[in-house]
Amino acid sequence: MLKKEFFYLVHIQYLGFRFHGWAKQPNLKTVHGMIDKTLRFALGHSDFKTMGTSRTDAMVSANHSAFELFLAKPLPDLDAFLDFFNQNLPTDIRAIKVEQVDENFNIINTPKTKVYEYLFAYGKKGNPLMASLMCFIQSELDIPLMQQGAKLFLGKHNFSSFVTKPKENTQFEREILTSEIIVNTKYTANFFPEYSFIYKVSSKGFMRNQVRLMMGQLIQLGRNEITLDQLQELIDKRREKPLTFIAPASGLILDEIEFDLSPKK
Repeated sequence: MLKKEFFYLVHIQYLGFRFHGWAKQPNLKTVHGMIDKTLRFALGHSDFKTMGTSRTDAMVSANHSAFELFLAKPLPDLDAFLDFFNQNLPTDIRAIKVEQVDENFNIINTPKTKVYEYLFAYGKKGNPLMASLMCFIQSELDIPLMQQGAKLFLGKHNFSSFVTKPKENTQFEREILTSEIIVNTKYTANFFPEYSFIYKVSSKGFMRNQVRLMMGQLIQLGRNEITLDQLQELIDKRREKPLTFIAPASGLILDEIEFDLSPKK
């Protein structure tokens, strides 16, 4: 049994297109599985434990995520470890920073804000090369109407309709701090369409598939398949059955995690 003596917060980013999400799964390639496999080589032993901060779904990417590393012995040189770790990680995973934390830090319970971005475009079918990062909707979308709809999510709501397979103790009330659709100037490539958009949403916590279900309703709104009033009703009233129209995974990016590391009183 590992004697936990030293604690590190490792910040990472990854392209999720070829992975079956973060969490380890038998016979499937996952981000957590690849992290642990590389750590065993980089550390030269298996006497460690890792715990992630966010369980992203299959094909979802992260511009900034993190995991906690528990060790029995200290890392002698954090910069040297970071360099060697990156040399051995696959090209679609990168460690950004390693910092030591104390035993009171808990990556699950530490207050944090998560910022997600959903990258999308619409119109005639685009270049397949963009499929790993951007969702392409092959129909017209009313972007101003979607921008109005995004604002309806702001504040505290019961999001019981916007979750898949909730657990018995799931807390459905969540506060959305940011919810807006903006023109994409952040992500660029010569195979991207001329115009694309980002749905940016942030909260202290999201439920399983919540962001993709929210984005799915915004897509339906943009197609004029539902109205603003109907979207408001979905937010205000609990349904007997959860929503089923979910936006594709590959457009979703965990953009940033902000940890509250201030001393607790």
